[in-house]
Order: sequence, then C-alpha cells, then structure tokens
Amino acid sequence: MSDPITRVKVCGTTSVADAVLSAQAGADALGFIFAPVSKRLVTPQVAREAGLSVGPAVARVGVFLDQGLDEVLRTAEAARVLAVQLHGPLSEAFVRAVADFYPVLRVLRPADLAPGAELWAGVPAVTLMLDAPQPGGGVPLDWESLRQAFPPGTWLAGGLGPWNVAGAIRVLRPAAVDAVSHLEARPGVKDPAKVTAFIQAVRAALPQVIHSETGGCG
Repeated sequence: MSDPITRVKVCGTTSVADAVLSAQAGADALGFIFAPVSKRLVTPQVAREAGLSVGPAVARVGVFLDQGLDEVLRTAEAARVLAVQLHGPLSEAFVRAVADFYPVLRVLRPADLAPGAELWAGVPAVTLMLDAPQPGGGVPLDWESLRQAFPPGTWLAGGLGPWNVAGAIRVLRPAAVDAVSHLEARPGVKDPAKVTAFIQAVRAALPQVIHSETGGCG
C-alpha cells in the first residue's frame, strides 16, 4: 500500500498574517515566491519574519523561476527558508548545485514527467513536484491521464482547491499537495475560509484513501 498524503503546502504567502492563518489552519509548509514576475512576489525580509512567526514546525519554501544560482542561494539564506522550489528549464548541474545547500522541490510539467522522474530517481535531496504548464493559473491537471506516469513520492500542484483536492488525492496519491490561486481573496491575499476548507478537505481524504487501499478492512 502506498503511503497516504500527509503534507499540505500553502503557497504564495506574502504577509505575517497569512502565514499565521495557514499555520493555524494546519498547513505543513508555506511557500514564499521570490520570482520577480509573480503577482505574489514577497521580499526576503517579509518571508523571514513570516517564517519566524509560525515556528519551526511549519516548513518554509522559497519559490524561484529562471533566476541565477547566486540569487537563489542569497535570497534563500536571507529569507531563512528550509527548502527551495525550482521552476523553469534548468540544467541538472544547476539543480544539483542548489541541492548541495537546500532540499529541492524540482517542478515539472506533465510533458516533462517521465524523463524528469528518471533523472532524479534516487537523489535524496531532490523531490519532484508536478504542476500545470502555467503555475498559479488555477487550471487543474488531467489527473486520470497521469495516473500511470505519476511517480511515488511526488508532490502535486496545479489548480487545486477545496472542492477538487480529495479527487486528486484519490487518483494520484501524491506525497503532498500545494495550492495558491484557489485559496485567495485576491492575488497575494489569502481567504481564511478557503484555506481552512482546503486543509480540512485534504485531512478528510486521508481515511478514504486508506479505506479504499485496504478494501475497507480495519
């Protein structure tokens, strides 16, 4: 039996208040986006303050897109994140260089999944995350079409919200789920009710996954 999902990451955190909100709702990790093109861009100083506000039990992940190695490492250090999430077309050498300093979430698109999964199999510092071709756009992936190719231990993002995350968990059994656009009142500002509903939906899905995999025994 595959392990049930245990982790929830709330991404696009831009304030101390939203960090505390997500942590109190039960999030396991917070994402802070440092890509300049993002509508949810946050400074390393705010990310550091937000991370300190939630304590060590909640992981802090720095999110980067098409940024240089020095910028990634300097920003991650200034923000005091615990892991780095890398988007975009990056070389194997680049990802491994970041992984020398931080655990890495390497983001792949569905078209990249098979070769990407093979490349990073057995590299303990790198975990795969599957996201939509346009991250943060709110469009869900076709989970059924990905069922056979989705590697165990992979994180899942892309259009997840309170109403559909349980279905994604049942189909793909991801190691964690990550959401942003469907948890907001507006870009960069969380909606407390949506964040709470999302995390509750994930937690409620866990017994259902275990029940289905054991054939209802126990």
